[in-house]
Amino acid sequence: MSEPFDFDTPIDRRAVPALKTHPMVLGDVGMDLFAAGVADMDFQAAPVVRAAIARRAAHGVFGYEAVPEGLIPALAGWFARRHGWAIDPAHILRAPNVLNALSMALNLFTDAGDGVIVQPPVFFDFADIIAENGRRMVANPLKVHQGRHMMDFAGFETLAADPRTRLLFLCNPHNPVGRVWSRAELARLGGICRRHGVLVVADEIHADITFPGHPYTPFASLSGADALNSVTCLSPAKSFNIAACSSAFTVIPDTARRKAFMAENSRLTVNKNNAFASVAMQAAYEQGGPWLDAALTYVQGNVALVRKRLAGMAQVTMTEPEGTFLLWLDFRALGLTPDDLTRFLRHEAGWALTRGIAFGPEGAGFGRLNIACPRARLATALDQLARALNAKA
Repeated sequence: MSEPFDFDTPIDRRAVPALKTHPMVLGDVGMDLFAAGVADMDFQAAPVVRAAIARRAAHGVFGYEAVPEGLIPALAGWFARRHGWAIDPAHILRAPNVLNALSMALNLFTDAGDGVIVQPPVFFDFADIIAENGRRMVANPLKVHQGRHMMDFAGFETLAADPRTRLLFLCNPHNPVGRVWSRAELARLGGICRRHGVLVVADEIHADITFPGHPYTPFASLSGADALNSVTCLSPAKSFNIAACSSAFTVIPDTARRKAFMAENSRLTVNKNNAFASVAMQAAYEQGGPWLDAALTYVQGNVALVRKRLAGMAQVTMTEPEGTFLLWLDFRALGLTPDDLTRFLRHEAGWALTRGIAFGPEGAGFGRLNIACPRARLATALDQLARALNAKA
């Protein structure tokens, strides 16, 4: 029998400067909105994680620290047990966060003006990183077939064949549409990238958050050749809701690229360690499995609730998720511009979700809803949406 974990008790996120409920996200008049934008959970972290942080705090000395001996083995053990991926610990490097690792890979392995492929609608920070570092975004939009987002392999091959296209930002699993790419899809993608010399930089921060029938496949686990043509970015931040007290890891099997990353870490002096991040991550990877399993079950229950409620709202449809705690909702039947849709959701439904247009022009008319919250709060928010839609009809 699984341990009892409490995901129903509301936690006041406004008691701390949480980004999700902060005026910089909600605006000065957004305190009462359903805060469902920023991609973190409204659940307390696993008891084993909180206990590990408390023990470390009790020590009372917070001077410079090395990486704990057990941390890298804990990460490698987690991915071996959960996902069948045997990572050589020598291939693992620390990074402050996943976005930092993506930016470093971009700067190390491409030149100014080079093309970087993305598959929109996709995590909006990809576009920001590419633009801010003087690279050129090359969009290969996903195609929708029978309600399911698919990679456009023909379009991808054409773009990859351009010698000025040097790198792919892969979102695996995909944020915001909730696809968990299959091994066959990733293998086909990897083959195209190897043929045309396109490096795969995989953001796999949502790796652990997948639903039955849709197992996560680490891109680097496909083959030795694919591993050598990849940089994988990992973090327990999403899985264990510890984004504010965790860091990230890169897995880089290619020796030359790994040495380049190590040198860049040193040059930028981003190789220091946070004591609380270290103990939180090690506890999560060593003992957090039961909590994560329970959280995934709870999130699936929330998916079922949204599915049931939207069945009675003809103007809104949901892309069926295969993973993540984010839902991609289609509001296009309302016939609203992105700005008007935002105003309707905020002022009429009381919702603050992430604007679909933020993920690329393909997201116009959509919104990304974070459902990792107490079910009663989600039910209330759905009631609010139903009333707003009825009033608009």
